[in-house]
Amino acid sequence: MLDYVDLEQDLNQEERMILETAREFVAERIKPDIEEHFEDGTFPMELIDEMGELGFYAPNLDGYGLPNISEKGYGLLMQELEAGDSGVRSMASVQGALVMYPIHAYGSAEQKERWLPALATGDAVGCFGLTEPAHGSNPAGMESYAVRDGDGYVLNGSKTWITNSPIADVCVIWARDRSAEEHPVRGFLVESDRDGLSTNKLEGKLSLRASVTGEIGMNDVYAPEEDVLPHVEGMKGPLSCLTQARYGIAWGAVGAARDCFETAREYALEREQFGGPIARFQLQQDKLAEMATQITTGQLLSYRLAELKERGDLRPQHVSMAKRNNVRMARDQARIAREMLGGNGIMLSYSPIRHMVNMETVYTYEGTHDIHTLILGEDLTGIASFS
Repeated sequence: MLDYVDLEQDLNQEERMILETAREFVAERIKPDIEEHFEDGTFPMELIDEMGELGFYAPNLDGYGLPNISEKGYGLLMQELEAGDSGVRSMASVQGALVMYPIHAYGSAEQKERWLPALATGDAVGCFGLTEPAHGSNPAGMESYAVRDGDGYVLNGSKTWITNSPIADVCVIWARDRSAEEHPVRGFLVESDRDGLSTNKLEGKLSLRASVTGEIGMNDVYAPEEDVLPHVEGMKGPLSCLTQARYGIAWGAVGAARDCFETAREYALEREQFGGPIARFQLQQDKLAEMATQITTGQLLSYRLAELKERGDLRPQHVSMAKRNNVRMARDQARIAREMLGGNGIMLSYSPIRHMVNMETVYTYEGTHDIHTLILGEDLTGIASFS
């Protein structure tokens, strides 16, 4: 596997074990069947429990039986899962960073005891309800709302582009509390079988097909007081979750790009034209050299993020830079790898075309490339280009 500047030499024993376990899991449990799932538009449901057994959900958190591994170890896990497929990494990322993290960070003792162990093992599946049909890049404009009703709240509104929602047992739903002054955003843990709640699957995706994506509809859904996340209010709640998820995406994109590189290099060494392997041609070597350089740059950025996160110095803007750079890099390298495979490059039996179309989604979700550009622009100049 491409590790041109020997970054893996500095891994500790636990991190190396995580890397090897995840790499073996991808090779044995994801890659043999992912082509079929991508073509059929299905998620390999059997992997949910298997990833739980291996501790793949929020392993960087502590307590409640969670492993509390290093942030680098968590990043390596996301890298390897996305080398298999972005849909599988998305499932694990949502479960851990967008569902378990807010419960762990902002939940009550009772909420943590109830949900964290079940989510960690895969016995329960969660989803994160933030994006709305009219509010993607501007989540603060959300229209979903909660109104106090006795000892609880009644929720109304709709969410869309929600990974895992059709298979979720619990939905982390963010809505404005119209019963409070200034209508602050609150988080609610709503079980998916509640009256008035629907989680319809979105059909017709041409990207991230091996991922279950849906909507959340709320029509007078009752949520008792014990379902409210008690220790957070305002946009800090959902945005802090997105920072956790984007950190994993920055690592994951490197895995997808690396898989494209390895596929293209192997193909170039085996494919013969004009009396020898196409890897001997300067044009192909130029592409491989550039791919290796860009992937290595993304790896270095990811490893640096892990160092900053471990010591508590990571800022959301750091994550924006890494998500923006690494996903763009992966999208570009997937296209180049597909090009190197010629006509075979459009076949699902080779991974670059699948990674290429998946990266169109990753480029857009968890903050679009353009939004992360503007976040960096404000941080660099002190001037906000949008409000």
